[in-house]
Amino acid sequence: MDKELIIRSGSSTDFALLKDGKLIELHKDKNNSDFSVGDIFVAHIRKTVVGLNAAFVDVGYSKDGFLHYHDLGPQLPAVLKFVKAISDGKHIDYLLSDSNLQEYIDKEGNIQDVLSPNQQLLVQVTKEPISTKGPRISSELSVAGRYIVLVPFSDRVSVSQKIESAQEKDRLKKMLRNIRPKGFGIIIRTVAQDRKLEEIEKDLQQLLSRWKSMCRKIKQTKQRPVKVLGEVNRVSSILRDLFNDSFSSIVVDDNQRAKNISKMLEKIAPNKVSIVKVHEGQIPIFEKYNIERQIKTGFGKTVSLSKGAYLVIEHTEAMHVIDVNSGNRSNKAKNQDDTALEVNLISATEIARQLRLRDMGGIIVVDFIDMRNAEHRKTLYSHLKEVMKEDRARHKILPPSKFGLVQITRQRVRPEMNIKTTEPDPNNPEKEVDPPIILIDKIGVHLERILTKEKGKVTLNIHPFIAAYITKGVFSIQKKWLFNHKKWIKVIPRHSYKYLEYSFHNKKGNKIRY
Repeated sequence: MDKELIIRSGSSTDFALLKDGKLIELHKDKNNSDFSVGDIFVAHIRKTVVGLNAAFVDVGYSKDGFLHYHDLGPQLPAVLKFVKAISDGKHIDYLLSDSNLQEYIDKEGNIQDVLSPNQQLLVQVTKEPISTKGPRISSELSVAGRYIVLVPFSDRVSVSQKIESAQEKDRLKKMLRNIRPKGFGIIIRTVAQDRKLEEIEKDLQQLLSRWKSMCRKIKQTKQRPVKVLGEVNRVSSILRDLFNDSFSSIVVDDNQRAKNISKMLEKIAPNKVSIVKVHEGQIPIFEKYNIERQIKTGFGKTVSLSKGAYLVIEHTEAMHVIDVNSGNRSNKAKNQDDTALEVNLISATEIARQLRLRDMGGIIVVDFIDMRNAEHRKTLYSHLKEVMKEDRARHKILPPSKFGLVQITRQRVRPEMNIKTTEPDPNNPEKEVDPPIILIDKIGVHLERILTKEKGKVTLNIHPFIAAYITKGVFSIQKKWLFNHKKWIKVIPRHSYKYLEYSFHNKKGNKIRY
C-alpha cells in the first residue's frame, strides 16, 4: 500500500493524497484563511442565550462564534483567571501548576452563571465557518504535536485507542506521567507507538514553546479579539497527522517548498527525506499524476464504479443521500442476492473514499441494494467499518436496516469540498454539461455491459468533438478499449448528434439497447 502526496502551488496550495495511485483526499490551503481548526483567540463574549445554553462570541469574523455550555471545559474558572493574570502582567513564566486548577464547573449548569457579556476568554476553533454560520468554538484548549497533544488546565494522561497493545499503552502512560508538566494533560497519539523518550520529550518541549509564545502575544496585544496561536500551515499539519512509513513519495512543483518539507522530514523521519522530489517538465503536476481526471470524475453527482455499478450523490440542507445502483448489469453471479452483495461491497469501498475526498460531514444516508440475507447485511456492515478505519474524522456507522439503508454520522469541521465538474455545452453555451472525461467513463460502462451480450461487430456513433477525443493519439481511448475487450470498436462521427448524444450499433446497423 503506497501513499503519495502531490502538492501543487499557486494562489492556493492544493494537496492530493494518493493511495496506490487513487485519489483519497484533496486539501486546499487558502493563503488568506484566518479561521482554521485549531486556531486560538482571545475573544470577548457578545451575549449569552439562556434558551440555547450557549454564548455568541466575537472572534473577529463577520458572524459570531458559537460557544455551547458543554464546550466550556470543566476548568473554565482557571482559564478566565489565567487570561486576566497575563493581561494584567501578573504572570511571568506562563507555565501552569496543579494549583492553577480550580473546582470543576457544574456539568448541568447554565451559561449565564459562568459567563457574562464583554468578558475576555481564550477560545479555540473546532469547526470552521460553514455556509451562513460562524465558527464553532470551545474554551477547552489543546495544542497538537507529532506524537502528543498538550491539554492545558488538565492533569490527565490518555492514550489513543488505535494503539491496541496493553503493554505499549502502559509504557507510554508511565513515560508521559514522569515528564508531564504540572497543570497540563497529555493525549498520546497513535504515531507515538514504539517511540523513544527522547523523541516524545522533544515534541513536548516544542509544544511548551508554542504555548509560551501564545502567552507572550496575549500580554503584548491589547486589541480584542485577536488570534494568539495559529494552527501550523497545512503542509506541516498533513505531515504531522498523516505521514508514516507507507509514504513512498512527496512530489512538489516548487523548489523552496520542497526544501522546507525536507527540513520537516529531517525532524520527524530522517530516513524518509529522500522521498521528497521536485516536479519538472512541461506537463502540470496534477495532470502528470492523473489527479485532474480523478477530480473531474470523482466530484460529479454520478460516480461510476467497476462492473457497471454507479453511485448517485445528492446534497440537501439536512443530510447527504447516496443511492447505490447496479446499472442492471448481467454477470456470472448465481443469483440476485449474490449480485446485490457484490455491488454493495464495491460501493461501500467507494463511499468510504468519497466521504474523505469530499470531506462530507453531518448525516449521510446510503441506500444500498436490498439484501434479504441477514448474513449478507452483516458482511456489508463489517466491510464498511473496515474500509472507513483510515478515516481520521470521527464517525459512527449503524447496521443496515431491512430496507438496505445505512446511516452514517461523520464529523464536520470544515466546509465540504465542492468542485464544479461541468463545462459549457458547445451546442448551447448557456447550458452546462459533463466534460468529455466523465462522458467517456459513462460510455465505457455501457460498452462493458454491451460486450457481455454482443459477440459481433460494435460501432459507436457520437458527436465529432467526442469522436476526435476518443481516437486521438497513439495511446487513444479507442486502443485502450481494444486492449481491455479484445475487440475493435469503430467510432463514427455524427454531425447531427448533440454533444452528449451517442449510440451503439451492431453489424446489421441496428441500435443496441444498454
